[in-house]
Amino acid sequence: MERAYYRKLRWEIITTIIIFSVLPLMVLGAVIYHQFSASYTAKTLESLRTLAENRRASLDLFLEERVAQLTTLAGTHSLKSLRDEEYLHKVFNIIQSRSRAYIDLGVIDDHGDHLAYVGPYHSILKGVNYKDEEWFSAVMASGLYVSDVFTGFRKVPHFIIAVMVRERNQNWILRATIDSEIVENIVQAAMIGKNGDAFLVNRDNILQTSPRFHGKLLEPVSCALYGESCPNFGSATGTIVEEKSIGGMERLYGVSVLQNKRWVLVIIEDPAEQLSPLFRARYLGALIGLAGILVIIIGAFFTSRSMMKELEEMERKKAASEDMAVQSSKMAALGKMAAGIAHEINNPLAVIGEKAGWMKDLLKKEDLAHSPNFQEFADSVAKIEHHVARAKKITHRLLSFGRRMEPVTERVDINQTLEDTIEYLVNEARYRNIEIQTELAAGLPTVISDSSQLQQVFLNIINNGIDAIGKNGVIQIKTHFLARTNQVAIEISDNGPGIPKHMLDKIFDPFFTTKEVGKGTGLGLSISYSIIEKLGGRMMVASEPGKGTTFTIYLPVQE
Repeated sequence: MERAYYRKLRWEIITTIIIFSVLPLMVLGAVIYHQFSASYTAKTLESLRTLAENRRASLDLFLEERVAQLTTLAGTHSLKSLRDEEYLHKVFNIIQSRSRAYIDLGVIDDHGDHLAYVGPYHSILKGVNYKDEEWFSAVMASGLYVSDVFTGFRKVPHFIIAVMVRERNQNWILRATIDSEIVENIVQAAMIGKNGDAFLVNRDNILQTSPRFHGKLLEPVSCALYGESCPNFGSATGTIVEEKSIGGMERLYGVSVLQNKRWVLVIIEDPAEQLSPLFRARYLGALIGLAGILVIIIGAFFTSRSMMKELEEMERKKAASEDMAVQSSKMAALGKMAAGIAHEINNPLAVIGEKAGWMKDLLKKEDLAHSPNFQEFADSVAKIEHHVARAKKITHRLLSFGRRMEPVTERVDINQTLEDTIEYLVNEARYRNIEIQTELAAGLPTVISDSSQLQQVFLNIINNGIDAIGKNGVIQIKTHFLARTNQVAIEISDNGPGIPKHMLDKIFDPFFTTKEVGKGTGLGLSISYSIIEKLGGRMMVASEPGKGTTFTIYLPVQE
């Protein structure tokens, strides 16, 4: 029941430590990660917005410069001069030297006839009439036109910038074909990562540049690219960035509308690439969190085990103290009872002794001295006196035992105390064929101590030796004086089985015993050790398995 209680208490402590340690850690980690994720995602979207606006600004600037160049060229030259192809060629070379953005240059009258042309498609475009082309009507109506990408007569994707000039009563158009590779390069600079893409579409969602993954030039973009439905770019303005699922995959999606040309720049980024530092931080945080939880769990187990050991040790000490108190109470009661019994026995012993003496005196009279049974009478009286004396010694020891629970400070003859103690156990030793040998130093100084408590210690140790031997053995008791330390040393040895080395450190612990279950309480040596310490001495033990055990007691000699 006690082990089950401690096990239950330990698991309660472990659970409490883990809950109140791990739960705040997890909540804190979740809050920190959420804040970091929100901040980093916002920063990534803002970076995407900045990229889209920068690319859009580059495209706007490129178109503005081309429009400005053509407008200036048309405004500073007459139709007569520019329709001269040699002169037009010189002008074309001049503007190409400042910008390699032009493919060709042409002059068209208000009837749509190609009056002059400079460029690689001379054989195809010379003499072509553009009156029925969409761009011709648009530029004649507005004066300036930037076309979408188309194939036209040359059957190659391109786009043009056309400027109408009113000269006197005649209108004419300066038309330039722009190198779309430059626009492609500006757009492709926005492609980031292995899964990133960027492209231009017109207001009808037709591709104006070649994307990496999402279709081909001059084809419509799949509506699945934008999410649930195709966007309406007709009224779109500014820049929009968001995170959405595209084709079942999460993507960062940015849209920015050009100002000078109603084209729309679309940039798509893979969040797994752009948010990879966030994901690494998440995995690292999870790993650190798991490591922290593991450390907490391990710490909880070790802490609870330490606490349980301390608690069990305290319980053992408490139980030992209670048992020692009970033992002391029992011994005190036993001592009082022994003293009472000894006192009661002493009275009849005195009468028996007195009568034996009187009978001895009667035997000395003449009439009895010549009796044939005189010697038998004399021997009987002598035996009575001998056993009366022996009984008095026993009652004397009982009286001494009865007083031993009371603290006494007296001069103690160690040798005599040992001899008195041996008398208690000599019959038990003889019965087990155990010889008690003594080597008591002559002239041993007396010590200031309590003979009764010392006698209890000697009794415990010798009795333990008898139990350890069992039958057929030897117990040796030696005393000697240590002049260097001014101490009396008492050695009590037996040739029993000995004590294993791993048990020697526990031999004086309460309730520790090497005896079989039910044959020892484990309190004798603990009480003896405590008594010797209280008397100012010290007790040591040495043992070798198979050779026996020696207890050595050192007692100070006080003046």
